[in-house]
This record gives sequence, C-alpha cells and structure tokens, in this order.
Amino acid sequence: MAESEVIIDGEVLHCIGCGAAIQTEDKTKPGYTPESALNKGLESGEVYCQRCFRLRHYNEIVPVGLTDDDFLKLLSSISATDSLIVYVVDIFDVNGSLIPGLHRLVGDNKVLLVGNKVDILPTSFKHKKVADWLRQQANGAGIRPIGVQLVSGKTNEDVDRLLASIDKYRKGKDVYVVGVTNVGKSTLINQIIRQSTGVKDLITTSRFPGTTLDKIEIPLADGQTLTDTPGIIQPEQMAHLLNGEELKLVTPQKTIKPKVYQLNPEQTLFMGGLGRFDYVSGDKKHGFTVYAENGLYLHRTKLANADEFYEGHLGGLLTPPTADNAAQFDKLVPHEFKTTVKSDIVIEGLGWITVPAGIVVRGWAPKQVAVLIRPAMI
Repeated sequence: MAESEVIIDGEVLHCIGCGAAIQTEDKTKPGYTPESALNKGLESGEVYCQRCFRLRHYNEIVPVGLTDDDFLKLLSSISATDSLIVYVVDIFDVNGSLIPGLHRLVGDNKVLLVGNKVDILPTSFKHKKVADWLRQQANGAGIRPIGVQLVSGKTNEDVDRLLASIDKYRKGKDVYVVGVTNVGKSTLINQIIRQSTGVKDLITTSRFPGTTLDKIEIPLADGQTLTDTPGIIQPEQMAHLLNGEELKLVTPQKTIKPKVYQLNPEQTLFMGGLGRFDYVSGDKKHGFTVYAENGLYLHRTKLANADEFYEGHLGGLLTPPTADNAAQFDKLVPHEFKTTVKSDIVIEGLGWITVPAGIVVRGWAPKQVAVLIRPAMI
C-alpha cells in the first residue's frame, strides 16, 4: 500500500472506472484525482480518477506510467486460482487479440472464448463459421476453450446467452475476464453489470487502448466475484499504430457494408494508407468484396505504379495515417497467397477482402500487423 493512496474506513479507495487506487499527489501516476474532485465523488458515492473523468466527459486520454510488465504481473496471480476465465477477443482483429502465453497465465482454469463486436458483421456472415475460425486461432495459440460465444457489448446482442454460459461453466467459481486492450472488454462488462444490477456505464470505456488500469471486482449473486482485469498491450494491434483521429477512420462503429470492386490482373486497391491489396495474376477480371469501416477511403490503381502512388499520397489522399503521423509510419510489408478455394485475405484490425479460387494475390500491412488467409466466411 503506497502512502499516497486514499484510505476510507480502513480500505484503499479505488476508481470505479478503471480500478486504479485513488491518490491525490502524483498527476503522472494511475489513480490521481484532485482533492476537490475526490470530495465531490465521496459525496455522490462515485469516485473516478482524473483520467477516467476526462475519458468519460471529453474522450481525452491521459498517459500514465504503466508498462507491459505491470499488466502481466496483475494477471499472473490467476493461475493460482480456481476460476473460470472469460477470454474476450475482437472478431475484427483476432490475431491482434491473442495474448502471448495465456495458457501459462491461466494455469489449469477452463477458458470460455468470447468474440466481441459481432454487431459489425454483415447479416450474411455465418456465425458458426466465425466461431469455428475463432476456435482454430485459439487452438493455434495453445488455448483449448470449453466454448465459443459471439456477442456485442455495444448493442447487447447475445449477452444474455453469454451470462447463461458463464453461469453454466463456472460452477460456483469466481470469474476472471481477460483480453488485450481495445477489444471492447469494458463495454461488455458494463452490459453484464447493467443486466445484473441495473447500473449503466460504470466502467470507463473509450476507443483508446488501455483504459482499465487495475482489477475491478464485481460481486455475483452467490457471493463469488467477477473480476475485470486490465487489458494487456499487444503491439501487433493496428490500434497501437494510430492516434484517436485515425482510429475513428478504421474502427467500424456500425454494421459493415460490403463493397465490390472489379479488378483485372495487375491492379491494386489501397485501403487508406494502412493496407493494400494486389491482384497479382489470374485468368480474368474478378469481383473482389471488401469488408472494412464504411468510411475508410478505398482507391484503385495499376499495380505497376502502386509503390510510387503510395509514396506520393501517404497522409494525403491515402489517409489514415494523417499527415502528422505519416512521416514516422512504417512502410507496408507484402504477404503473397495463391488461393485454392474462395478465401478471405485478412488485414488484422483493418478488414478483409473476399477473393476467388485459383489466383495469386498480395495483402500489405505495417510490418507488425498480421495478414492472414482463411476460408471465406460467406
């Protein structure tokens, strides 16, 4: 217990937005709140740190001094518990949602895999195919989930079914909710709290990565606890390359509307300045269906001049990144695939392109962002 932490009735006071211990001395550390704001919070019964207050009211992020190691230490105690682990991933960025070494962090505890943000998928998507894909990706990371559930924390879709699954699998045990930053975990937790208690928007949420800083414990009806853990920073997420303005341009807020482009061999399609798709070779013109944020700028050009076009228009016509961020932005890296069946070329965190069988294509992304091929979801 640090000397600066606020103690009320013998207990450390925690921010109800992010879980950090409240303190009034160091503005650069988690949990800081001015004494005047603290007194108002105590009167109302809702104490938020200054960081959460600014996030809730102004959508403004305030940096604090937590490292990746700090997050991992907070989670390392889970392996010693007898609990159910609810592992939340973003169906729009599955690879970026995977926690390295999660099977070691959770020990022998069972894992329920939850795919969040299902509301952005077009209605033509088959949920079973998506769930199977999530399970395969989890298996590849060494995780063997006891179940897979698709939900939307934003729209409340199938959250009641998730609650039923949690109750079924936990068998009277505590529950830990884990995930990397920016997968919508806190939004989902807020839906669970609302359904359980009627309280709305208790936990701080925003489009910025890393808004939950410490464990937040929520009592369950049988005396056990559901704990929201801090999001682990995953550098491979597209979100960590972007500022708030840029995130608005790539993060879907509504159901994705597919866009079909007719491309000849040796044509290129840019997805802002963050991704690129090349139809390298094939027997004829084909239709390619793009699934990305509805407002993301897409531009078709010839493959022969694509490199020159990218260099000349990055941060301008090809946005994001914005002009301010373009100078330090890494060049895109190519990943080539020859399709044998109808497939999706997935640029994690940006979108995917459905392509026909029997052609050669390339997907381009910043070097730390995964580009994958999977059987088409439609």
